[in-house]
Amino acid sequence: MVRDMTRGDPFRLLLSFCVPLIAGNIFQQLYSMVDTMVVGRGLGVGALAAVGSTGSLNFLIIGFVQGLCSGLTIPVSQYFGAGDQRNMRRCVANALWLGLGGGVLLTAATLLGGRWLLRAMGTPEDIAGQAYEYIIVIFAGILATLFYNLFSGILRAVGDSKTPLYFLIFASFLNIGLDLWFVLGLHWGVGGAAFATVLSQLLSAALCGVYLCRRFRLLLPQKGEWGLDRGLAKKELGIGLPMALQTSFTALGSVILQVAVNSLGSGYVAAMTAGMRVQGLFIHPMEMIGIALATYCGQNLGARRIDRVRQGVRRAMCIIMVFVGASWAIVTFGGPYLLLLFVSPEETLVIQRALLLLRIGASCYPLLGVLFVLRNAMQGLGFSVQAMMAGVMEFTARIFVAFVLVNLWDFLAICFTNPLSWLLADIFLFFAYFFCIRRLNRSYPPDAVPLPAQAAEQ
Repeated sequence: MVRDMTRGDPFRLLLSFCVPLIAGNIFQQLYSMVDTMVVGRGLGVGALAAVGSTGSLNFLIIGFVQGLCSGLTIPVSQYFGAGDQRNMRRCVANALWLGLGGGVLLTAATLLGGRWLLRAMGTPEDIAGQAYEYIIVIFAGILATLFYNLFSGILRAVGDSKTPLYFLIFASFLNIGLDLWFVLGLHWGVGGAAFATVLSQLLSAALCGVYLCRRFRLLLPQKGEWGLDRGLAKKELGIGLPMALQTSFTALGSVILQVAVNSLGSGYVAAMTAGMRVQGLFIHPMEMIGIALATYCGQNLGARRIDRVRQGVRRAMCIIMVFVGASWAIVTFGGPYLLLLFVSPEETLVIQRALLLLRIGASCYPLLGVLFVLRNAMQGLGFSVQAMMAGVMEFTARIFVAFVLVNLWDFLAICFTNPLSWLLADIFLFFAYFFCIRRLNRSYPPDAVPLPAQAAEQ
């Protein structure tokens, strides 16, 4: 269903749009969560540490893909808000070509350099073989991940956040079945868990693409619109590459931090793996609220409704802070029980360390909520370079922790890494957001002639 977000109450629009996104993200996390649960409980702590040691590297590559796809589809939402269907369709064609080219290059590079990357990260020898077995299969499925995110981003750009959810739910349950079959039934080890993930993502991408072609013909490029338009491609890459690099800076900081954790031993790696898996249950839904805001801001920028952009940012901040409060309560009181999904009760030291990581992070979730709201608002408005700088701030904080604080405080320093990185990013984003809004107010003053979408509302 197409949804015009340039009209109506911003709070209701954002809430109704982000709820399917959050639900979809929860199911998407099942891909990695089920892998971790089956591996940790079925193959042991060593296998859990092996999968966990690839987490930051996985985030580096897959995060780049997700950031690129989100950026490539933001111009689609802007042209949709402006009522310019021709350029909207041409942006869709460009996004498909650019995504395909980038995905092929990234797949080739990671398959060739996967083993070297694990060695460069100092992956402990006792888990290095299993870590490579897992991550190489994930890298082989990059195109499946890319096209699912690309198709989902195109649908979200025109206001449909429910359809990708339905396909993702189906694929998530498929992933659970395949995980149990490949790992516990066929005894394929950690590689079987990765293979189940890739197959499930491939199915999600295929179903989403078929649905888009059959039900959203307004998005399909017409004759003469399938070629790569250099002007629009420059605009899309101008948003997509900084968003991809912003995610990569954050992920690269995580890679460096993973190197520091690896130096502490596989027991600490297992604790961080379990803790970050649980933390992801709460962090990623907040990110989905930000993504909903990016679509909202993109459509309203296209309609030149900067006043509605400011309203949307305030409403999104309220929504995310309510979620932050609920997340803190669940982590504080239910953290030990959530960790048992990934670790056997006998691993008391692993649980103790993971719980410390969880509770310190949860107490600082308000910082993360502000980060997601401001960063995604700026990305939706096209200021992706400024948003990328927030990733540089996070990267700087993680470098400082990895090379300075870990030597002083060991695992306690790891627990404070994310809060410190969120704080530095927030300081930058606070000033950058108000600079961007003032610039847009000068470009689109309140007395400007309304676009068709505005005129219809008035």
